[in-house]
Amino acid sequence: MRKFEVLQTLVNEKLVAVIRGNSPEEAITLTKGAIEGGITSIELTYTTPFVHEVFTAFKDSQALIGAGTVLDAETARHAILHGAQFVVSPSFSKEIAIVCNRYSIPYLPGCMTIREMVAALEAGCDILKLFPASNFTPSFIKSVKGPLPHVQIMPTGGINASNMNNWIDAGAVAVGIGSDFNRAYKDGGYEAVVAASRKYRGELSK
Repeated sequence: MRKFEVLQTLVNEKLVAVIRGNSPEEAITLTKGAIEGGITSIELTYTTPFVHEVFTAFKDSQALIGAGTVLDAETARHAILHGAQFVVSPSFSKEIAIVCNRYSIPYLPGCMTIREMVAALEAGCDILKLFPASNFTPSFIKSVKGPLPHVQIMPTGGINASNMNNWIDAGAVAVGIGSDFNRAYKDGGYEAVVAASRKYRGELSK
């Protein structure tokens, strides 16, 4: 999938499931549950041990699989070589941007300030992750779009089924969601993850 197609898919789908597992097996189960429930844009975080095994498990999947919690250029290249179709980090890194641009892979860095956002835009980032979004309110997007009307923001961290539409209505191009899947898995296993995913998909833009 080409870079513009990946970006368009993220914008069209609106929901990105951020998957953090205590093991590759757990992350695979969480990912399968999210996909079955209707969320097909997946961010596999590098906090999951041996996460490359999870990438391998979904190499032939129709889902859009990206890498999250990427902290340096070496990890970005590792993710891309293992099939990541987009790369996400908690903060902006020029070095990661260079690697992603080299391979024509979308890079979504975490930004909280106008200065960070401008730096990321200058480095070729098309979608910026507002992280942690729990520190802000949806009105922040409108404020940012005053001086930066072209910026595209994906809030992550503190997003849930009850507030995600507030963010999207405020101008977010997509939202990152995750902790609900881990809680669902802990409480009810695979089927609970599927149900949580369906709830998000069902509540989207109601």
